[in-house]
Amino acid sequence: MLNEIIEDTKKGMEKSLNSLDIAFKKIRTGRASPALLDEIKVDYYGTLTPLSQLANISVEDAKTLAIIPWEKSIVQDIEKTIMESDLGINPATSGDTIRVILPDLTEETRKEFIKKAKSDAENTKVSIRNVRREGNSQLKEFLKEKEISEDEERQGEEEIQKLTDIYVNKVDEILSFKEKDLLDF
Repeated sequence: MLNEIIEDTKKGMEKSLNSLDIAFKKIRTGRASPALLDEIKVDYYGTLTPLSQLANISVEDAKTLAIIPWEKSIVQDIEKTIMESDLGINPATSGDTIRVILPDLTEETRKEFIKKAKSDAENTKVSIRNVRREGNSQLKEFLKEKEISEDEERQGEEEIQKLTDIYVNKVDEILSFKEKDLLDF
């Protein structure tokens, strides 16, 4: 019973951390990464389809992504969608290959991205604390229903607090790494 609550709490915190990781991959660091284009959805026969399902996306060099559509007929659609996105990048097409050359980040843009990263990290910490609260609520409910003893409840709360501290520290580490990545490149 107690182990199930702790395991569920751990899974919830892990899910929050994974969400942060996904959010951070979308923040441009000046280094080319296919994850930058994850949010791009192209109108493909009337359906908005993720770019990754329509083309091969690879890193050519530190600042260039190469997009090779599986169907030549959608090259212009992909190019147009990338231009209209809020990523601030301009694709260049040669034959069936679309190249996206990432511009250098300005100091202002870096600060903006760091601000967003901090906001995402803080939201993740709130999410982790909410998972802690849910776990503690379950413990209290089981105590109320006499399914666990007060000692087990206290032990469970201590375990959940340890998990919370570990995951909040992981968030701080990931944020620190992302900030360094944004400032150093």
